[in-house]
Amino acid sequence: MTATSAAGSPLDGVPATVAIVLSLLVAAWALVATLRHRAPDRVQMIGLAVLELALLGLAVLAGVALAGGEQPGEPGTFLGYLVTLVCLPPLAAVLARMEPTRWGSAIVCAVCLVTPVVVVRLQQTWEVLGD
Repeated sequence: MTATSAAGSPLDGVPATVAIVLSLLVAAWALVATLRHRAPDRVQMIGLAVLELALLGLAVLAGVALAGGEQPGEPGTFLGYLVTLVCLPPLAAVLARMEPTRWGSAIVCAVCLVTPVVVVRLQQTWEVLGD
């Protein structure tokens, strides 16, 4: 076990929790809109923007940890998840704008339900070194 794995992931704690909770809140709002046959609204877009800021914060934390000499257990996989994570909210916003029906809201909901999974996988790929 190395010092890096003993210290845990730099993506653990409050920033990851905030990103997950924000994502689930936007997903819930989008699900309600979908069930009410509503197109994506301003609240969903603002929620996606705030979520993107939280995810960029996680990316900055990861970048600082990498610059400080820490290493994820699976660097290639970690980078793939990190890039995917940062791209999800803008992708959802673009696709939702292209589909101005209830299905646009369904897209936002689906992406926001996938985001917490990617955050957890990002944490897992960092910590795999300790196994």
